[in-house]
Amino acid sequence: MKRRDFINWVGLGLLASSLPVAIAACSEQTATPEAKSTGDSGWQKVGSVAELDKSGQLLAKDSPVGAVLVIGKSQAANLIAVNPNCTHKGCPVTWNEAGKKFTCPCHDSEFAADGKVLKGPADKSLKTYTAKIEGDSVVVKS
Repeated sequence: MKRRDFINWVGLGLLASSLPVAIAACSEQTATPEAKSTGDSGWQKVGSVAELDKSGQLLAKDSPVGAVLVIGKSQAANLIAVNPNCTHKGCPVTWNEAGKKFTCPCHDSEFAADGKVLKGPADKSLKTYTAKIEGDSVVVKS
């Protein structure tokens, strides 16, 4: 067998062995069990209504969508949900109920309830989520 023929056969073998991976990557993704339980593939459970109502805040550090801080009560019409890490240096922000804003204890950045920067040094808004109550669960959507 000539070297050129051998290289062609090896190349064809490599191409054929990567075909299943390419097909799997292009196929329709299945929903996660959390998504199936909420009825809509975009919504992810981050905690329970009981946890939220206890203090008016729910912090989910390792939720399916990442870190989420939900503010509000289950009886409220609208919940506030943000990524709780300051966009300046990553410090965890806290909710200031009286001022209706998030504050960063590290460098005094301030963010509005919608995540927009009110006061620097942070120059990027907090990532926000849409949040709702579904049964006994608090769910969010990016």
